[in-house]
Amino acid sequence: MTTISKVRYSRRSMLKSGAAALTAAALPAPMVWGQESKNITLRQFGTGVSNLNEVAKKVKEDLGITLEMTALDSDSVTQRAATQPDSFDIADIEYWICKKVWPTGNLQAMDTSKIKNYDKIVGIFRDGKLTPDSVIAQGTAPHTVGFVDGPGGTSFADHETGWMTLIPTIYNADTLGIRPDLIGRPIEHWSELLNPEFKGKSSILDISSIGNMDAAMVCKSMGEIKYGDKGNMTRDEIDKTMAIFTEAKKNGQFRAFWKTFDESVNLMASGEVVIQSMWSPAITAVKSRGIPCVYQPLAEGYRSWGGGLGLSASLTGMELDAAYEYINWYLSGWVGGFFMRQGYYSAVPETSKNYMSANEWGYWFEGKPATDVITSPFGDPLAKAGEVRDGGSFFDRMGHIAAWNSVMDENQYMVRKWNEFIAA
Repeated sequence: MTTISKVRYSRRSMLKSGAAALTAAALPAPMVWGQESKNITLRQFGTGVSNLNEVAKKVKEDLGITLEMTALDSDSVTQRAATQPDSFDIADIEYWICKKVWPTGNLQAMDTSKIKNYDKIVGIFRDGKLTPDSVIAQGTAPHTVGFVDGPGGTSFADHETGWMTLIPTIYNADTLGIRPDLIGRPIEHWSELLNPEFKGKSSILDISSIGNMDAAMVCKSMGEIKYGDKGNMTRDEIDKTMAIFTEAKKNGQFRAFWKTFDESVNLMASGEVVIQSMWSPAITAVKSRGIPCVYQPLAEGYRSWGGGLGLSASLTGMELDAAYEYINWYLSGWVGGFFMRQGYYSAVPETSKNYMSANEWGYWFEGKPATDVITSPFGDPLAKAGEVRDGGSFFDRMGHIAAWNSVMDENQYMVRKWNEFIAA
């Protein structure tokens, strides 16, 4: 594996740094920090929904850091973080993945005193509660794997300790995507995924730890299974869930199974699928083509996830300092505003607001009717004046989480049964 580029000092680079520092002094925070980041390369990997060239380009402009990004599917992200510790500097992963990766020792705990906006991070990631009256949903809620006792902590802490496993970045309330123009009637329940009306026109994602949670939401909605904890199923509950989905598969219910963002977009945009597991930017991508697509709020609530940035255990010195600079920049607003235009939420909404128009903030965060055209981060029109976001406001959506993406005690058994379902 290649190693991180080191800073090379020369008379020319020192003069350039000095001039840049004078320029930086005239710029408002938080756009530019220390110039020691110049010429440092950080290797980041994660899923394709957040590892976008636009982020790498912007951090290069603002900090001078070169961010080498690799986009993988969720299972490959998990495998790489757990088995290839020398192949990355920054792991852009979900919290349920952290539960699998942290025990390997491949990540280092992060000092929250170095995070400038730590006190503005939403409560979901700190004590698990969106509001003081919130009920914490089932599954691997981010705060349950978000802290360790200290810099060398090997097990998760049940409270804020000043040392985080991941610094949270983006998250969302996930549900089913539908093509309302092809369905032609209201969709209100998760059970519709297995409705014979959509035989050969439905799809579920083939990522076991997530797909199994969607399957549980469906089976509970059907009234077929009463789970003790959807996020930590027993073997009997796993067997019953997979039996229902295997029967549906053999009856031709599913058009396909998808692993990547692009696959889900193509299935929905083509009309081959009219109802499926979906992610927010995929909905955005379909709508940006002028095709009706809705992220349907459902009576049983949402399945949620949260992501964050983790640091390689081998990251030290100036590269480690640069990584903290990058994370602080990430939470300073521009990135949050960019991803909120895809339908995600920022871990620090307050700073993201500064990079969104009043119309955008009202539509995406407050659930207000748009006052003008709403566009994607790439300028594609998504909604017209008067339209409201699917599911409403931030508190309406994140306040109705039924379960978080999860790693179960019976994870190996669950993965085996899931693979049998896919192969059936």
